Amino acid sequence: MIRLFVGLGNPGPEYEDTRHNAGFWYIDELARRLGVHLQPDRAYHGLVARANTPQGPVWLLQPQTFMNLSGKSIAALARFFKIAPEEILVAHDELDLLPGQVKLKKGGGHAGHNGLRDTHAQLGSPDYWRLRLGIGHPGVKHEVAAYVLRKPPQAEREAIFKCIAQSLDATEAMLAGDMSKATTVIHAQPQRPKPAKPSPPKADPAST
Repeated sequence: MIRLFVGLGNPGPEYEDTRHNAGFWYIDELARRLGVHLQPDRAYHGLVARANTPQGPVWLLQPQTFMNLSGKSIAALARFFKIAPEEILVAHDELDLLPGQVKLKKGGGHAGHNGLRDTHAQLGSPDYWRLRLGIGHPGVKHEVAAYVLRKPPQAEREAIFKCIAQSLDATEAMLAGDMSKATTVIHAQPQRPKPAKPSPPKADPAST
């Protein structure tokens, strides 16, 4: 089961609504879903909440170390509570997915994401789960740093929050350790509306 839910982002009001904080947005919504409140905890360098579930206690974490040192916070909490990498879910902004797209995966590289890079280093393993919240790509590599630290347009923000809501529907499966079911829920495509049936042609009065 997932015992530690982490959202990546940067602390401070100037970063609160920027694309790079999509992981924080997920944890805020998960805290509401589980009925808990995040509180500062210096021992873990972040905002922390404990939720008591039928499957046992789980922790929510927003590192307050700034993105590049996210792993310092994650590893401190994981080591203290003896949480293995495969019991950790890290939610983060994903350049390679469009706003409105979300993917769940386990392991793999960090793809240049500084928060994941430090998490790899501090945990000593890439074998944690990632909730990849699409934010889109500016199209040019040298614009990425500025792009992730800007606020998305309202339509993109709404698309990201729809993905977060869909991801929250997989929480029970994650707590039960059914990551296959969680993946199915998160990857489910919204149903397209059925095409309307064409109306029958009207009779031409001139031909009757």
